[in-house]
Amino acid sequence: MRLLDGRTAIIYGGGGSIGGAIARAYGQQGARVFLAGRTPVTLEAVAADIRAAGGDAQTATVDALDEEAVEAHADAVAATAGRIDISVNVIADSDVQGIPMADMSLDDYLSPVTTSVRSKFLTARAAARHMRPRGSGVILTFGGSGDWAAARRYRLGGLQTAFEAVEAMRRQLASELGAYGIRVITLQTGGVPDSIPQSFEGRAAIEADLVGQTLLGRTATFEDVGNVAVFAASDWARTITGTAINITCGAVID
Repeated sequence: MRLLDGRTAIIYGGGGSIGGAIARAYGQQGARVFLAGRTPVTLEAVAADIRAAGGDAQTATVDALDEEAVEAHADAVAATAGRIDISVNVIADSDVQGIPMADMSLDDYLSPVTTSVRSKFLTARAAARHMRPRGSGVILTFGGSGDWAAARRYRLGGLQTAFEAVEAMRRQLASELGAYGIRVITLQTGGVPDSIPQSFEGRAAIEADLVGQTLLGRTATFEDVGNVAVFAASDWARTITGTAINITCGAVID
């Protein structure tokens, strides 16, 4: 018996590096995976990997910022699969980095805040509406509050504000949805160097910096993220909600 046998999962941003890692792990553990995103080619590539490994994956072009599109897609998934058990939102944050806050435009600063809050609200709401009648479900987000020293070094703009806003949303959702058996969890990493393109000139320095912040001398990998996402969505984590699962390798100490 695999951990997610019989479960239906929607992954927004499923064609990206983090979304793809979670989707592949879900497929390996028996979930029926519905990949949603704006780029059909990358979605299909992940779906092909899942199918090649014997899993079940479908794709749909969905903009997670589009209210009608998110609602229609969730309705279609529920109609096709008969249920929605897991909703994961890992779309790109649309953040602008490398500019001191005092020199940023308002639009650049607010870009990740607006993107993160709007998309997480829409996708969580769509999932919750289908989960409540069943009395169960798991809503996962990704990020968590980060290291403010890193924010100073990398000039992250509005990204940290976006993370903090989503954490507030996660707490509220968990508080309101717990009575319906729905769990809401953040997967918190201190950065995943694997997600930085090999061609990026500063990759090695960023990876070394991220590793240097940890207690374990390493950072989370795609495999780590996928494995923890499986655990969080499974019955093995049935007692966990309203919190972040810390997979920062000690970069953040709670």
